[in-house]
Amino acid sequence: MKVYFRILSYAKPLGKIAVPYFLFSFLSTLFGLMNFSLLVPILQVLFGTNGSSQESLQKLAVQPVWQGDFAKIGPYILDNFNYYMASEALAHGTFGALRFVSLILISSFFFSNLFRYLSQMIVEELKVRFVRNLRTAVFEKTTSMHLAFFSNERKGDIMARITADVQEVENSIANTLTGVLKEPITLVTYFVVLINLSWELTLFTMLVLPVSGVLIGWITKRLKSYANSSQMAQGRMITILDETLSGMRIVKGFNAIKYVREKFTKENELYTSLNLRMAKRRELAPPVSEFMGAIVIVCILLYGGTLVLGADSKMDASRFVTYIVIFSQIMRPAKTLTSSFSGMQKGIASGERIFGLIDTPVGILDKPNAKKLVSFEKSIEFRNVSFAYGERQVLHNISFTVNKGEMVALVGPSGGGKSTIADLIPRFYDAAEGQVLIDGIDIKDYDIESVRNFMGIVTQESILFNDSIRNNIAFSTTNATLEQVTEAAKVANAHDFISATEEGYETGIGDRGVRLSGGQRQRLSIARAVLRNPAILILDEATSALDTESEKLVQNALDNLMQNRTSLVIAHRLSTIQNADKILVIENGHLIEQGNHQELLAADSGLYKRLQALQQTDKAEG
Repeated sequence: MKVYFRILSYAKPLGKIAVPYFLFSFLSTLFGLMNFSLLVPILQVLFGTNGSSQESLQKLAVQPVWQGDFAKIGPYILDNFNYYMASEALAHGTFGALRFVSLILISSFFFSNLFRYLSQMIVEELKVRFVRNLRTAVFEKTTSMHLAFFSNERKGDIMARITADVQEVENSIANTLTGVLKEPITLVTYFVVLINLSWELTLFTMLVLPVSGVLIGWITKRLKSYANSSQMAQGRMITILDETLSGMRIVKGFNAIKYVREKFTKENELYTSLNLRMAKRRELAPPVSEFMGAIVIVCILLYGGTLVLGADSKMDASRFVTYIVIFSQIMRPAKTLTSSFSGMQKGIASGERIFGLIDTPVGILDKPNAKKLVSFEKSIEFRNVSFAYGERQVLHNISFTVNKGEMVALVGPSGGGKSTIADLIPRFYDAAEGQVLIDGIDIKDYDIESVRNFMGIVTQESILFNDSIRNNIAFSTTNATLEQVTEAAKVANAHDFISATEEGYETGIGDRGVRLSGGQRQRLSIARAVLRNPAILILDEATSALDTESEKLVQNALDNLMQNRTSLVIAHRLSTIQNADKILVIENGHLIEQGNHQELLAADSGLYKRLQALQQTDKAEG
């Protein structure tokens, strides 16, 4: 139940709704109970169970006097009811009494349903509020996680927690709120009335009911473990679906349709099997509860019969009939409560998965008194920086400086650590050893958001969103005007192809920009960086995946973008960085050479010179 109450904590403030909810629920139960409690006086008055009917009416037609004792308010209300009903019966006969009872019943049913509606509306408000807050909390926590988290987790499983698990919490827990919150009130109120009718019979009932509770607990015991396995299987299915849709060209090109279908079918069968097991257990609880209730009622009939029919009768027939009717009504809330506890197990399993994500520590956080980076004046410095992904060491004691206004290029074999160096500047990761400094201050002392405000990033893969061209360029710069977006597109050599589209800047580009060519997508990415107008620019092999013509257009756009900016460029084609102020050669996580293009070529033997020779040979052969 700890997980259940933690889920409900997302509905705060609960205080505003708790008091009216319990008040309305109590009044609804009270008026509902009144309908059955009327059986005793009705039977006594209309059928004269205590002597002749006329004598009974005369005895009841005495107006009660309030003694000021609130402990006896129940009997006082009942005596008043008896008085008015007996008076109607004496004045107008049996039909008059029936007319009076009918009015009371109609009023009772009206108020019972009115208060039930009001309490249900409060529950609905509680439900939609906590589901909204929970969904927001999960998404906010997910977006705050560092990049290493997304490298280690399946994307499909993360998506399942944000979508399917939250939905399951809504279905399984939110929809059981009425049972969990209201039905205990109903049960307690009913038992108070039953105790008032016959404490001996109620005590007997309390001894029999726990047997039913133990049996129901055994039935629902495995539900949570089944639910957890089910949600994990669903996460794997979403992963397969996402990978298949994203890589459909490869799936079809390699004739792998049968392979991915079998893979999906395997997970789907497991998911179906687990859900079927849960359904068998979950749906077994209500009929077992109802059957056990029937057994209890039979036991009450047998034991209650001895109280009514015995020589020293401890209970009259009218009260016994009323007791049986009221106790039979306990089966409904008891059944609802049983269904709620069995139904919420799947929601609790989903809640545990959600809180597993929410409770995951964020690897990179601001210091308590972090400074805001308000200007970039001097340099970015790497001072003896080392970094590892888990056990694998990626960078070894790297030191270099990028002065303001300089273009510094990183070159070297793939997997050497170039992208990791670039990722340390916006604090996608933190250095394990050493320091990254901006203007002489450790980057960890700055507020992360303020550091990233000074940076623009263009990667090898163009990350675009299923939206219009305008919104992709203005991404995160929500107050940008169309004129500013257009100017950024012109700098990025993108305006001409945008203008040629059917709807211009309002043209939708499809999922991940699928309606555009590679060069067009990359120029939109550059336009996005231009609009941001960053002081520090990071380019991670921004032209390596393009054809020659697209590369030329994109490189011109990049040259426009890098003017009067501090740039760190990761380059595959060395021809694009010959004008760099400084070139750093990285191999196996070590900085083995640095200098400008001419200085590195002048070295007798070096990796940069060999790479340059290889690329020139490849170009000549091509």
